[in-house]
Amino acid sequence: MARDPTPRTVYWLDNKLYLNITNKCSNRCIFCFTRFKQGVGNFSLKLDHEPSFEEVISELEIAMRKNKWEEAVFCGFGEPTARLELLLTIARWIKKHYPAMTIRVNTNGHANMLNQGKNVVTELKAAGIDKVSVSLNAGDEKTYNEICKPSFEGAYDAMLEFIEKAKQLLNVEVSAVTTPEVEVHKVEALAKRMGVKFRLRPCIPCFW
Repeated sequence: MARDPTPRTVYWLDNKLYLNITNKCSNRCIFCFTRFKQGVGNFSLKLDHEPSFEEVISELEIAMRKNKWEEAVFCGFGEPTARLELLLTIARWIKKHYPAMTIRVNTNGHANMLNQGKNVVTELKAAGIDKVSVSLNAGDEKTYNEICKPSFEGAYDAMLEFIEKAKQLLNVEVSAVTTPEVEVHKVEALAKRMGVKFRLRPCIPCFW
């Protein structure tokens, strides 16, 4: 199948449905695919504008008719909690129309700093989010700042605080990417100390 150059807010891999609701991100990770890739599989994920709720739902309705998806995942070429209200509204729509579907958010854990004054974890839970997967990628702040290059100070501690709050209400895992810059054993040890699941994320060759 030829690659479709049209930017997509909804795409799929295997039996999971993914939602690409923004290209904004508060990190500039040195290993991030979005710096030098255009999409995944046959889907272009480089958005030409920030999509509306109606645009996402239009694509989502079409995708939902294609398969009985195992899970819906907020994960694309940006940080989904950078558009928290859109994320919450879409999650509520999914739970209303597909109540049995599991919903996961893949995040850098900066949600509270990106949405000052909000109790983000409580709002995620109320909207029907079941899981969060946090890209931890470093066992200490210095390393995190070097490889993830956050756009604000205190990002590492904010991420750890988000994990601590999230594990009280949601199913939480943290992850690390298999690249030379990431000291995986340190990330795994930190996850163990925090009492959350750890997942190793291999570099995915299907990005183009």
